[in-house]
Amino acid sequence: MSMLSSRFTPPLTLLTALALAAGAAAQTATPTAASAKAADQEANQKASDAGSSDQAEAYYHYMLAHEYEEMATTFGQSEYATRAIEEYKMALNDEPTSKFLNSHLAELYFRTGHIREAIVAAQDRIKQDPNDLEAHRLLAEVYLRSLGDGQQQDVSGQMLKLAIGEYQKIVLLEPNSAEDHLMLARLYAADHQGPQAESELAAARKIDPGSEETALIANRFYADQGDLKNAVSVLKSLPDDDQTSRTEYQLGVTYDQMKDTKDAVDAFKKALDLEPDNLDVERALAADLTASNQTEDALSAWKDIAAGDPTDPEAWSQIAEIDENNGKLDDALAAVKKARELASDSLKYEYQEARIDYLAGHLDDSAKVFQELAAATEHPSGEYSDDEKQNYRLILENLAEIYKEESKLDEEIAEYQKIGSLGGDYAVAAYDEEVEAYREAHQYDTAVATAKDAVEKLPKSADLKLTLARQLADTGEPDQGIEMAKSVMESDPKNLESYYQLAQIYTDLRKWKDASETLDAAEKQATKKDDQTMVIFQRAMMADRAKHWDEAEADFKKVLATDPNNALTLNNYGFMLADRGLKLDEALAMIRKAVQLDPTNYAYLDSLGWVYFRMGQFVQAEDNLEQAISRGASDPTVHDHLGDVYEKTGKLRLAAAQWELSLNEYAHTVQADMDAGDISKVQKKLDSARVRLAKESETVQPNKPE
Repeated sequence: MSMLSSRFTPPLTLLTALALAAGAAAQTATPTAASAKAADQEANQKASDAGSSDQAEAYYHYMLAHEYEEMATTFGQSEYATRAIEEYKMALNDEPTSKFLNSHLAELYFRTGHIREAIVAAQDRIKQDPNDLEAHRLLAEVYLRSLGDGQQQDVSGQMLKLAIGEYQKIVLLEPNSAEDHLMLARLYAADHQGPQAESELAAARKIDPGSEETALIANRFYADQGDLKNAVSVLKSLPDDDQTSRTEYQLGVTYDQMKDTKDAVDAFKKALDLEPDNLDVERALAADLTASNQTEDALSAWKDIAAGDPTDPEAWSQIAEIDENNGKLDDALAAVKKARELASDSLKYEYQEARIDYLAGHLDDSAKVFQELAAATEHPSGEYSDDEKQNYRLILENLAEIYKEESKLDEEIAEYQKIGSLGGDYAVAAYDEEVEAYREAHQYDTAVATAKDAVEKLPKSADLKLTLARQLADTGEPDQGIEMAKSVMESDPKNLESYYQLAQIYTDLRKWKDASETLDAAEKQATKKDDQTMVIFQRAMMADRAKHWDEAEADFKKVLATDPNNALTLNNYGFMLADRGLKLDEALAMIRKAVQLDPTNYAYLDSLGWVYFRMGQFVQAEDNLEQAISRGASDPTVHDHLGDVYEKTGKLRLAAAQWELSLNEYAHTVQADMDAGDISKVQKKLDSARVRLAKESETVQPNKPE
């Protein structure tokens, strides 16, 4: 059918009968004056055949209009549409009451962008017959299609109300059309007339209760209104035989909106059973399986998607993420490389590959990619959107993390300074990271100086004042540190971080009563569940440090009951048990979970190695402790633990070397970062090893020269 031909059924008059017989095919030759002349001659001949009445004249002009309309469609030239309009007008002069001609002219006006004229033509037809259903439909269609054409909001609003008015008349004239009631419901919803929209939906469902389309529209209406319970109900009310993949898919989407992942997964599975080759459904299912930690099923689904659409980079990216979480880093790298091949300009997949390289210990490869990403996201002007700032910071933090592991302190600090240049909260966070970097490198004086500089430049930052307070307390000025932390707490009693830092200072100073009272005060200010959990965690850490292990264990359990994936709690609780040789299986499970949550954290790797050591599994212990050394070589505890493993496996010389490194690190560590007696214990082990090594060397007689 021609693009410009009418969708209306003309009345059966003589003119109509002749018109229906006149459907000639459009010419395919290049339009010329000759083709227009041929159309004129053909119209003359057919008008002569029709007689000499006004109807014949009308038909003559209609035929010309029809031919010009076809030529406009075929050749895409606007002048033919203009000629067609003129011919329709002349035909109406001869047959002014013709609904057929008026309908064609109105639609031609609309299709050629003459909206105002289209409206007038349709309204003229309604004036002739107010109950002309097709005329109301035409006018409603004009209004509907004009909704997006308004340059101003009030114009679109006016068109919406006019469209509503026409559909109100349409449903009165034809009340049993579910489709019309649905359209009116949509329009009411767009005009924020919720009760009226709901009434029309009910009417449509009453006319056709088994209609999937009606149920889907009702579902979206209720979902948009925030009534998700009813949104589910309208879909589930469909008879079982009428349930299709489309219905089940939409049901899954609605369950997702309700945060009901379990039922969403079930719905998506049903949708996929009904339409096994629908990859969009399988993508939704795979995403929910991933979100609900059903990793094996999720991995299978993503692999199926990748097989069905090998050009989908997101499927390969998701496969890489699951493999990464399962510790299969080689498989993860292979998958993410496929994602990058398919979307070479995607910074997201480039970032993902760099992170996996980092986790796998490919620090040079990872650093190279992050450097490229930093260059690509850096703005020389210094102007960034909020999202751009967050992305840039994330990249720089990863670079800093790599430099830390490579013991490149200057490069690490340089990345934090770039973050600081973003200003605001980024500057505060960057200063905190700088101070911590100097502290981990045992450059405590520089850490204090940096913290003082930060407070001077950002005097309104309570966080930086607390950072300085901690440094002062740890480096021989505890009274000043306590005073500064208290000043922050008193100026803003709801700043819970000030209580935590003050309690930590007291804990490091072994002032247990003061630490406990500070946490009591924090508990009174903690109104949110997360804050209450943090207070309990701080109590557990204090009790552990004070060697009140039963209290510490009880509080660690309370934290995990609220937050079972709290990696820090899992690690610290597990290490406390392992260090005392208690509940080793339980300790192992907790620490392994912590490592899975944060696989590059050297403290967690150290804990894992230590629990394996306590269990007598020395090969695993050695592997994890060596990984911990590679991730945090400046920690004396890790060197001490690895020394113990080497001793147990008969590598006494290596053990002695590790104990020497441990003592060297302790010599540069502030008292706050170690427990009393740590140094003497390591020293005794080293002295014993040296004696044994000396005895072993004495038993080996050197060859005497002849």
